[in-house]
Amino acid sequence: MREKPLDRIGDELARLRDDVMPKRSAPPAGFGIDEALVSRFADGELSGQPEAELAGQVARVLPCHWSQSNTYASLMTQVMDRLGGHRQLVTWLDRFPGLPRLTARLYVLMGLLDRYSEDRPVIEALRESRAKTPVPPGLQGHVVPDTGPDTLAGLSYEIEELLGDGEPRKAVTLARATADWLREVAPRAGELDHRYADLGEVVEHSEKDIEEAAAEL
Repeated sequence: MREKPLDRIGDELARLRDDVMPKRSAPPAGFGIDEALVSRFADGELSGQPEAELAGQVARVLPCHWSQSNTYASLMTQVMDRLGGHRQLVTWLDRFPGLPRLTARLYVLMGLLDRYSEDRPVIEALRESRAKTPVPPGLQGHVVPDTGPDTLAGLSYEIEELLGDGEPRKAVTLARATADWLREVAPRAGELDHRYADLGEVVEHSEKDIEEAAAEL
């Protein structure tokens, strides 16, 4: 995983904070985390294939975290305590090819979308783009007519929702279209505020990370 996008999201991902996210329906049947694996992981005794198995379980249930039981919350707390936080969770998942790595990299993009969703120069650049092209390519049915703080955050939510529904390839398709749009407006955001001068590069790095991980599915 490239460093720039990871550095830009900071240490905490809003997507994983229960206090700021709405509730959603329960995850598909069969999703869960093995308590024995978590216990061994928390004690620093898990490695190799068992650790990869746990990473796969975490990746499958992570997008459904808002609707999980107290038991799940307790297990995830043990995993997080062992790793040290959201950023460390992402980098840990990224060690394992397939769904864990893809999930990690999609969460980095979601972190970028959530971070920039309320930034005025980005919103203005998105609005100017939609004045010329009301529906960005690939986002038909995913964006409402008004462009505001909920635009990027809403797309971030939909990407996570697709992951939670067990549709990683659809999540990648939406992530790609969203990243393309944000990368397209990035130069204008940089004109409006020099602090966004490297936004396009950051998004491009994240998109490449996702493409590489998706190729492993």
